[in-house]
Amino acid sequence: MKNNILEYKGYHTKVEFDSEEFVLRGKIEGIGDFVDFECDDIKDVEKEFHAAVDDYLAFCKEVGKEPDKEYKGMFNVRISSELHKKLVLVAMRQGETLNASVEKAIQRYVSDAYCEGENTGNTIAVSESWIAKQKA
Repeated sequence: MKNNILEYKGYHTKVEFDSEEFVLRGKIEGIGDFVDFECDDIKDVEKEFHAAVDDYLAFCKEVGKEPDKEYKGMFNVRISSELHKKLVLVAMRQGETLNASVEKAIQRYVSDAYCEGENTGNTIAVSESWIAKQKA
């Protein structure tokens, strides 16, 4: 299901169907606070998501807390030690930090995915090819 992502006031949710409870559920993605919603009618999903965001923002204002922003730009990634080593060597050859190299690779991956309508099959081949060239 690709069209189950909603955006409102800079916040996003992925709506999922709970087959046990027979409801639609979502939560604000990419923030440290837990804010969720549910409904049993597809027509109410967007309204319930908007209400959850608005309630979250009102609560934060009421208690004097700055609302979390989505995706602070830091995350942990687990990769094989061999790939880690190759990435460090590529970064060193390029005169970049590891973070800069990873950001550049992710930017290419995301750009290619958007350009190809989210078909990233060729992106991996290009990235592997690029890494192989850097080793040579």
